[in-house]
Amino acid sequence: MDMEKNAFKTGSVKPYPDIPPRTFDLLPRFVEKFGKKKVMFACKADGDWKKYNGRDFLKMTDTISQGLMGFGVGKGDRVAVVSNNCPQWNMVDFAVQQIGAILVPIYPTVRQSDFEHILNHAEPKVVFVEGSLLHKKLDGILKAMPNPPKEFVFNPVEGLMTLRGLMVSVKVDKKSMAALQAHKDAVDPEDVATIIYTSGTLGTPKGVMLTHHNLMSCIAYYGPHYPVPSSHKVVCFLPLSHIYERSVLFTHLYLGNSTYYVENFGTIMRDIADVKPEHFTTVPRVVEKVYNGIVRKGDKLKGMKKRIFHWAFQLAERYDETGRNNGRTYRFKLHIANRLVFRDVRKAFGGRLEFIISGGASLQPRLVRLFAAMNIPIIEGYGLTETSPVICTNSLAMNVVKAGTVGVPCESVHIKIDAESGEILVKGSPVMKGYYKDEEQTKIAIDVDGYFHTGDIGEFDEDGLLKITGRMKEIFKDSMGKYISPALIENRFAESPLINSIMVVGENQKFAAALIVPNFENLKTWCEENHIPYTSNAEVIKEKKVNDRYRKEVDSYNKYFGDFEKVKRFELVDREWTIEEGEITPSLKIRRKIIAEHFSDLIEGMFAE
Repeated sequence: MDMEKNAFKTGSVKPYPDIPPRTFDLLPRFVEKFGKKKVMFACKADGDWKKYNGRDFLKMTDTISQGLMGFGVGKGDRVAVVSNNCPQWNMVDFAVQQIGAILVPIYPTVRQSDFEHILNHAEPKVVFVEGSLLHKKLDGILKAMPNPPKEFVFNPVEGLMTLRGLMVSVKVDKKSMAALQAHKDAVDPEDVATIIYTSGTLGTPKGVMLTHHNLMSCIAYYGPHYPVPSSHKVVCFLPLSHIYERSVLFTHLYLGNSTYYVENFGTIMRDIADVKPEHFTTVPRVVEKVYNGIVRKGDKLKGMKKRIFHWAFQLAERYDETGRNNGRTYRFKLHIANRLVFRDVRKAFGGRLEFIISGGASLQPRLVRLFAAMNIPIIEGYGLTETSPVICTNSLAMNVVKAGTVGVPCESVHIKIDAESGEILVKGSPVMKGYYKDEEQTKIAIDVDGYFHTGDIGEFDEDGLLKITGRMKEIFKDSMGKYISPALIENRFAESPLINSIMVVGENQKFAAALIVPNFENLKTWCEENHIPYTSNAEVIKEKKVNDRYRKEVDSYNKYFGDFEKVKRFELVDREWTIEEGEITPSLKIRRKIIAEHFSDLIEGMFAE
């Protein structure tokens, strides 16, 4: 099925008119169009915001490029960066790309085996590392490589040159600037700009090759769906090592927005309140944690204030985000709820927040409705690393916001649904050049007609908006031959305030079962209200009353599914799944195989006769 129409659509969204051909062209454009002194990036330093204006940032980036050229880095060479978000990360990114080299970003908390595979596969000539902790992690791997790369650090490490030291070592003159310009001129839009290794949820990470044209064409077509002025400030906390946040950052530069890096995940709300952003990007897990935090504060209220708080949130969950079914009486009640409750919620976000962009996984429809009712619409999109990434999005420009969908396809892509499998196939300018050093996998992923096979299953709804309904490699059959899509079940169960994470299992079994990670903070509150001792996670999940409460919760969500899809048995897990244990990816998707290995005894026990 091809997308022919969209009930919301009244016209097309025009791409940006003057999109630069290469990523690094965004820097001089920012300085020229928005002013030399405008803040380009900012980060926390000693409790204060250290700001980098466009002119200084561009100058430092050029100096790093010249320093890399002095160490023999040139066109086609790979340069890896292993660091959390910071302006220095961006300097290295652009410095590498503008001399024709290729940036290989690596998330700092991937498994040691992934570090080893990526570094040996990419064979970088230079590696930039954040500081001593990551240096210790990588030191043995780097030294064991056939051609050990030159290592630089952002923060001082004994015996290693810092990024600042690299810049100081450069003699900037007319000759060096002319040499840099020659390198820039030699970069073609079809050259590979970056190699991003996939999270490896189902196997060894593959290196996705994205060109300058891939990245800039994606920005040109999805950016206009979120029309914002250059005055916007944004906060950034998703990892730059993923193409999602990196492409969004490129869009901020195009629009003239200033980007502020959140100190860490624990300070998100504090830093948001401080910066007072107009929008930001996130993933569903963060939205869920923020929502749970708001609800916990409401639960601590007393008397009438508590009743009004819960009345407002129950009202908001009935909101129709499409605007079709909100009657006059409902709108009046919502007006009261906004004045009494939601106004304070918006203040917690700094008071200027206009919208949130969410991607990476499906967001609970309940949260889409609730935030829309609070006048903070969440705009969901869809894409993959292999598609630079955005291929579909709900759209502020087109007034398309619908829970449970990922919106309309960007006009740079053509989407079709495979008639037999239901797989989403994509063709267009954002689709990758291929997998690095892997022609066989490239041919499997991109068919002879040029369509990239996403591995996701989807359908267009009655409004012509795309819905993701499952993942091909995750779907399994029970012993009766019935197909079960665990993602569909998990997404519904994730709406429960008592459930943090869930993984449905049951391949070749008589029924579906699940491992459930409780939302321990909400569970603790429930235990206090019901006078149940809470000594530890491990002890509380053994309590009969706790298991009975979760049985009731599971039964309440089972009603949405056919008999063969219902979760018949479950086991509670005493800890959250983590990146460090390899159980979730850096983009917070669960790694089913690893979780199944770590909790094999619990899974086997659920199916024991």
